[in-house]
Order: sequence, then C-alpha cells, then structure tokens
Amino acid sequence: MSFLELAKKRCSVRRFLPKEVEDEKLMQVLEAARVAPSACNLQPWHIIVAKDPKVRQQLYESYPRDWFAEVPVVLVVCVDRAQSWKRADGKDYGDVDIAIAVDHMTLAAADLGLGTCWLGAFDVEKCSRALQLPRNLEPLVMLPLGYPKQTESPERHKTRRKSLEEFVRWE
Repeated sequence: MSFLELAKKRCSVRRFLPKEVEDEKLMQVLEAARVAPSACNLQPWHIIVAKDPKVRQQLYESYPRDWFAEVPVVLVVCVDRAQSWKRADGKDYGDVDIAIAVDHMTLAAADLGLGTCWLGAFDVEKCSRALQLPRNLEPLVMLPLGYPKQTESPERHKTRRKSLEEFVRWE
C-alpha cells in the first residue's frame, strides 16, 4: 500500500470490537511515535498506555461518551513543556511535536488494521488526576486504540475534503 493509500484509509473510529490489541501491534504503534521528528529532536512527549479497565473508567470520566467506555486501549499523549523547544518569539513547539507523533501513531495503527480517534475535547484536570500525572506533564491527546467495528471508505475524501485549489497557493 502506498503512503497516500494509507493516509486515505485512516479514519476516526468511534466503534470498537471487544477484542484485545496484541502487544506486538501496540509496540509498533508506540515505535511510530518514537521515530517521529520533533523540534531540535527534543522529543518532549510522554505516552501513558491505559489498558486496565479501572484506569480506562477514570479516563472515561474526563470524556464521558458511551463509545469511549468500550475502548480496549487508550494512549494518553502528554507534553513536557520543560523539554519542548521554544522559538525566539516564545512559541512553544511542544504541541506541534505531539501532533506529529500522534499522526505517526494513527497511521501506524491504520496500517496494522487498528482504529483510532484523535481526542482533544476532554477534561484535562480529570485526566491528569486519573493518571496521577506530575505537574510537568500536560495531557494533550487521548488516542483510543482497538479493532474497528466499522471504517469509512477512502473514497470519502472526494466529497468531504477541500479541493487542492481551495488551500494551495502557487507563487
């Protein structure tokens, strides 16, 4: 499969099969984050793997959606602002670095037949308490991971995405 085919295959999954994710596949998804580029190669991310049902229930309290309660694995991707690179004007690139790492993980998951859904609209305080995170770690993304009950057709991009002409400008 080409990269573009893989990118089109990836979709946000909100319905998962009650099937455990094999450790080998989970490690491949985590490896994809490990090799992701980051500003000045500082790699300011920390990833908490939540498989325990009790911990996942506590995470559900920070994102109370019915489908989220059934996810077999949740990856909580945090940034350490003390480690992230700052541009001369003060712009913190930690969020960018996390976005790149999470994108690598979502594509690796799709390549392995797994589904993900990038979550940012969760209660950060409840998430931090559930995982007993130290103050220096800020959870930015929760990434549910599992086998999808259903996926979307790659053809959806023809009608549900902007055309290149709408966002590309040639000098």
